[in-house]
Amino acid sequence: MEPLLNIIGLTMDFGGIRALDSLDLRVRHGEIVALIGPNGAGKTTFFNCLTGIYKPSAGDLLLTPPGKGTRRLNGLKPNKVTQQGLARTFQNIRLFPNMTVLENVMIGRHCRTRAKVLGAIFRNHKTVLEEKEIVRLSLEILEKIGLADMYDEFAKNLPYGAQRRLEIARALATDPFMLLLDEPAAGMNPQETSELDDLITTIRDDGLSILLIEHDMKLVMSLSDYIFVLDYGKKIAEGTPEEIRNNPAVIKAYLGEDIDNA
Repeated sequence: MEPLLNIIGLTMDFGGIRALDSLDLRVRHGEIVALIGPNGAGKTTFFNCLTGIYKPSAGDLLLTPPGKGTRRLNGLKPNKVTQQGLARTFQNIRLFPNMTVLENVMIGRHCRTRAKVLGAIFRNHKTVLEEKEIVRLSLEILEKIGLADMYDEFAKNLPYGAQRRLEIARALATDPFMLLLDEPAAGMNPQETSELDDLITTIRDDGLSILLIEHDMKLVMSLSDYIFVLDYGKKIAEGTPEEIRNNPAVIKAYLGEDIDNA
């Protein structure tokens, strides 16, 4: 089966620094794939290349949406990448703090709306119907995420874990087929992390593929179907959770040990 996402030889240079070095990676339909590695390994740089924030120095970012032909993402702007069916969250929470929970999710639907400037100004019948549909879909997502009872609360007043979930809800509102999560468990307590585990599994079971960057190895090992490991911008290992758990190169990268002399 052709992968939904196929990364071939991805390289990213910042001046004389090579942040990513000929990275190959793939995600297939229905998979939860994790990208792990020590701090500074190049994980977030990879997400930024994939979502149009950075333009790669070399390599190909190939996306094959279900039932459609392959599209090269290199050089696309972030909004165009989102329209292709990729949605992401960020390592640092990026909500609109003085807007309500519902409004934050509704913003995620912007890339799928059809109303033009005149429709927004004069609020014709089609625009009003579209707004009602956006509200309905947003409330449906909040119900799934477990935040429906907080729909009219300002985002800034939510507990930390709920803010993380709201970011995921906003990403889901873009109607993606692949969700990119950048350290979604960062700062969460064990209860919140357990709830996140259940949420990500539910999202996958609803038909989305997930690419995950995460430092919480317990979460990674429990969720992932397949794992890629970066160190200093290079892929040093890939495999199932069991294979990665016992890989000497991975142990060395994380613990700084010389396996040959250990």
